Amino acid sequence: MTFGENELIATREYDVPRELVFRAWTTPDLLARWWGPHGFTNTFHECDVRSGGTWRFTMHGPNGVDYPNHNVFAEIVPFERIVLDHLSDHEFRVTATFEGFEGRTRVTIRQLFKKKEEFEQAKPYCIEGNEQNLDRLGNLLAELAS
Repeated sequence: MTFGENELIATREYDVPRELVFRAWTTPDLLARWWGPHGFTNTFHECDVRSGGTWRFTMHGPNGVDYPNHNVFAEIVPFERIVLDHLSDHEFRVTATFEGFEGRTRVTIRQLFKKKEEFEQAKPYCIEGNEQNLDRLGNLLAELAS
């Protein structure tokens, strides 16, 4: 995990082609299976995966707390990039890029917060949460590839 100005950056490599990674990010049933930290589950209310599309869901924490989420997909470039704006609670932009090489994929997630105060408040739990999110994506990709 690295840091920029109000930004968290996480990178992970997976031993699968980027088409499969992109599918895991853009297929609602698959996305619901891995999105969020360990122990969290999701209920999707709307997931319109296209530029300008809305993604509303409730993330259910292992402690029983529900976290409503409202996102808008700002940009989708097939197999290359997904940009979404998180509009509930802390406002931030997630940019996920997918680089294919030798049958593998490098995923880089940049989480840029709109306000410095919100970045500082969220940073302690987002650092670990983002890593766990990538772990869960890796588990799903291994399952899909087998």
